[in-house]
Amino acid sequence: MLPLLIKYAEDHGLKPEAGFTSKEVRWAIVCDDRAKFLDVIELGDSEQRRNRGQRFEKCPELSFSDLKSGGETKCHFLIETAEVVALYGDKAGEEKPRAKHAYFVDLLRQAAGAMPELGMAADCLDDSPSLAAIAQRLAAHKANPTDKVTLRLGACYPVESKAWHDWWRAFRNQLSPPGATKGTAASTSDMRCLATGHVVAPLAVSPKISGLSDVGGLGMGDALASYKQDSFCSYGLEQAANAAVSEEAAYACRDALNHLIRETGQRLAGAKVVHWFKEKVDPEDDPLSFLQASAEREERDAQQRASKLLESIRTGKKANLAGNYYYALTLSGASGRVMVRDWMEGQFEELVESVDRWFTDLEITNIAGTASARTPGIERVITCLLPERKPTQEYRDWIKAIGPERVQLWHAAIRKDVAIPYSVIPRLVTLNARFVQTGRLDEVLRHTQDGGLSISTLYARMALIKAFHKRKGDTLMAPALNKAHPSPAYHCGRIMYVLARIQKEALPRVQAGVIQRYYAAASSTPALVLGRLIRNSKFHLNTIAHDKPGLAVWFDDKLKEVCGQIKDRMPAVLTLEQQSLFALGYYHEMADRNEPSNNGNA
Repeated sequence: MLPLLIKYAEDHGLKPEAGFTSKEVRWAIVCDDRAKFLDVIELGDSEQRRNRGQRFEKCPELSFSDLKSGGETKCHFLIETAEVVALYGDKAGEEKPRAKHAYFVDLLRQAAGAMPELGMAADCLDDSPSLAAIAQRLAAHKANPTDKVTLRLGACYPVESKAWHDWWRAFRNQLSPPGATKGTAASTSDMRCLATGHVVAPLAVSPKISGLSDVGGLGMGDALASYKQDSFCSYGLEQAANAAVSEEAAYACRDALNHLIRETGQRLAGAKVVHWFKEKVDPEDDPLSFLQASAEREERDAQQRASKLLESIRTGKKANLAGNYYYALTLSGASGRVMVRDWMEGQFEELVESVDRWFTDLEITNIAGTASARTPGIERVITCLLPERKPTQEYRDWIKAIGPERVQLWHAAIRKDVAIPYSVIPRLVTLNARFVQTGRLDEVLRHTQDGGLSISTLYARMALIKAFHKRKGDTLMAPALNKAHPSPAYHCGRIMYVLARIQKEALPRVQAGVIQRYYAAASSTPALVLGRLIRNSKFHLNTIAHDKPGLAVWFDDKLKEVCGQIKDRMPAVLTLEQQSLFALGYYHEMADRNEPSNNGNA
């Protein structure tokens, strides 16, 4: 994995170097050419709800060790928080922010030898009236004290200049402990780098990976290799020498991961998946992006795009993709460390075949029975295993329960020979029974028809049940109703829906119908429940026959037709797996809108 990350950094021209990194900055303090304060402006796209600001590719960076060394309160150079740069916020009057502000100004004065205009900027930030004016403008913009801020002098951003680079390199080297190479442990001899195989002085502390704060990581970043506790050390080795990597290789991996998280990172039920390819792939030909589609339009198009791409490869229209390879890495954060949850690699053509198979296995008719439902993105497939998220519930707490299923379903999506895990079945059966029996399904159908979160979740659950049985070898499992399916459990579900329709037609104002009272029992012990309900349905059919004799005959024939598929094989007890077929039969029968027009009286 590490050599591939280093190659990724090389192929994308990232040019990693210790002491430098890319950063996103939300605000700029604008001064004229003489460093007189003019205004504060918002960087990036201010129209975005969560504007992350403008990215600057080569910014100065101090490591955590650099910031803590020497016992002096330090801060970063050229880019820092609004609290530090402008003494803005409720804590600006405290000792620590003021000490950091003084250090920030001092760094500008030291760098003035290489870039004179920074000396004037230091004078501006050391002037109380100017600081007050800057803080006032930040408050007018409703800036957060923790937002990143930089300087703009005239039309130029000093952080984009190369004039300060050599000074910065020399300044960082001054922070090293006496007798130590910058970034390495003074007590550690040369070792073989795990990433390159070269004999090197290992980096003492791994650089931080950013972008995992929404999946358990820290806002300040997380280390890929961390050995703070003695229990993680061996053979007397200290810190990251337990997994020796050179400074150059460590920063190449850091920059590669930061770039991947930023460009391809997709949240996957509490983790984040990044991926790349051995050879360049155009965004429209990226099959992993099909899986992670979130917008409704993308969900509708994903299956079609996957099939079209596979055909293009097989017919030679895109033969160059056939020999390509993919790499997929699943990450999360935990107490300042990067957790590598999963690593997958393989041939590009096999990936496209697997994604196409995934969509085919998930294909399910919509509730109206008029077309296929939108194919859900992988995140929705995974989270459909959970009850609806409460308004006050944190996302990370909501998805904790499905960590194992997350990995297994991800594997099933990108490897066509991987089965859907059985552990999804108990979850799906329980959640679907609750959804149907509580009347939530009827409520959703009345108010959203074919849209809304709940109906999309229903589609995902039914699709996943279908995919489970398809992957087990059920070749007769279809997206829509299959009257010839051999499973009695499937037809028991169909019977349950027909009985519900008969009762609803006969007693339209009934409060607690057969679904509310008997769905769960019928799906587990059908012989005990359905026989009695079928006998009771005769009374309902007589009621319907008074006003709609044609419809009563149609319902009677329908009930006989479905019961005829079971004959004398009505199961006494259904396993959880069979109960999932019951749920699918109920759904398929509900979506099969073939009732006679004009109430059956034409």
